[in-house]
Amino acid sequence: MITQIRGTLIEATPSAAVVDVGGVGFELGISGTTAASLPAPGEECRLFTRLQVREDAMTLFGFATKEERTMFERLVSVSKVGPRLALAVLSKFTVSQLYSVVMAEDDQGMATVPGVGKKTAQRLILELKSVFAKDHGLLAADIPAAGQLPLAPAPAPSAIDDARAALLSMGFSPQEVDLALSGYDGDGMRVEDLLTAALKRLGMDA
Repeated sequence: MITQIRGTLIEATPSAAVVDVGGVGFELGISGTTAASLPAPGEECRLFTRLQVREDAMTLFGFATKEERTMFERLVSVSKVGPRLALAVLSKFTVSQLYSVVMAEDDQGMATVPGVGKKTAQRLILELKSVFAKDHGLLAADIPAAGQLPLAPAPAPSAIDDARAALLSMGFSPQEVDLALSGYDGDGMRVEDLLTAALKRLGMDA
């Protein structure tokens, strides 16, 4: 079992990263959250991994933290949830936000994930809540004890978060996005204004 990879980051997109380990390039599927945490290409990085083996393919997935990897495993254990949908959920929510959404039974929040309708959101919440209830030690390093957890929906994304997600979806690297949005906190600005300013910094017409 391949549990982690440490090497030089060759390239990264919001959904995949290529890491050179001793001259061998490993391509890993990643979430947008992990993509945003990666260093610049050419620098060393470490990703916690999970290998999925099927009859027609072997696919490696990478995660910035062990907690994110654990949550990925919990997500794909839910019926009709594959790796692509699991990564979409982890791109929308951090591990702690997802835990909050599930425990608060916030199906409307869950349904904001691309590809997740109301019925799928309800099923995800039902099955994940059952898993969390059985495993009290799950994600203890990242999440408060259940008795201390405020049962509130995850906070709505800010304008800066929406702008960052939009730029990543356009194919810009996490490093380019951070540079383009540096100095902005999003207060009092519309997403459109942030995108216009960011694209100008990136040398593109808005």
